[in-house]
Amino acid sequence: MVEVCKVCGLPKDLCVCDVILKEGTQKIKVYTEKAKFRKFVTVIEGVEKSQIGEVTKYLKKKLACGGSKKDNQIILQGDHKKKVAQLLKELGYKEEQIEVL
Repeated sequence: MVEVCKVCGLPKDLCVCDVILKEGTQKIKVYTEKAKFRKFVTVIEGVEKSQIGEVTKYLKKKLACGGSKKDNQIILQGDHKKKVAQLLKELGYKEEQIEVL
């Protein structure tokens, strides 16, 4: 039996819900902050709540770093601003949406 998308009602192989979410007008901000002991962390804001879990997992795996998701933010250990922007493009986010500060 064919799986059906819960959001749009189309079969999973024809569903475009993920593409529509990623093409939203929301800006994604990527910046670094100093955390404890003068260590840097990379913060990503603006990813949809429904996508934040899988985006966090993907970025942590690709960058080989630790991190977490808190209050609609993704926090990664280390300074990864340039790499994160490229990885978000690979995930399907448009370059105009990503703002590296």
